[in-house]
Amino acid sequence: MESATRAQPNLPDFDLESEMMAIHGLPVAGIDEAGRGPWAGPVVVAAVVLDPNRIPEGLNDSKKLTPQAREDRFEEINATARVSVVVGQVRRIDRDNILQATLWGMRAAFRTLEVPQATALIDGNAVPRRFPGAARAVIGGDTRSLSIAAASIVAKVTRDRIMMKLAKRYRGYGWETNKGYGTAEHANGIERHGVCPHHRRSFAPIQRILAARGAVVEAVD
Repeated sequence: MESATRAQPNLPDFDLESEMMAIHGLPVAGIDEAGRGPWAGPVVVAAVVLDPNRIPEGLNDSKKLTPQAREDRFEEINATARVSVVVGQVRRIDRDNILQATLWGMRAAFRTLEVPQATALIDGNAVPRRFPGAARAVIGGDTRSLSIAAASIVAKVTRDRIMMKLAKRYRGYGWETNKGYGTAEHANGIERHGVCPHHRRSFAPIQRILAARGAVVEAVD
């Protein structure tokens, strides 16, 4: 399929995957996360192995797509690729810190892929320690690699759906629109309703709010 190896200018392509397959002779998983920065909700990591002959059109960094385009691509990716998704809950984030929770998710998503052997392209500047396979870190990978772009879409849509569900249970924080990020609406919601079980108590803004209210905040390394 021509689009598997060639993309429009400034869009991700399949070149890095082709290089990895030439070196290792194995399928390549793209790995990316969504939700490192929010004050509330989980971090979600996705691993995606695209079928070179059935790559969905329009894959790109999830941040550059409209919500509807992300939803459309999400369905196409799941219909044509091998996909693994891991959710790092708030309790893990607060226990281990957000970086370690994300790195754990990357290892776990790769391990749970239904692909006997594979290599990985990981969005970021470093391969997680003890990663269970050959891997390469790619800075700005969601704009360079179709597989990482696909993973970014799966992670983003999955997390957004989780936050939409939580927004129905925990009203007043604006999670249906801010998805747990530190917006003014979210901050105002915390002032009105307090901190809920899905807020990341290890994050400095939440710690400050709890401290101002006289709550005990445990130190997080």
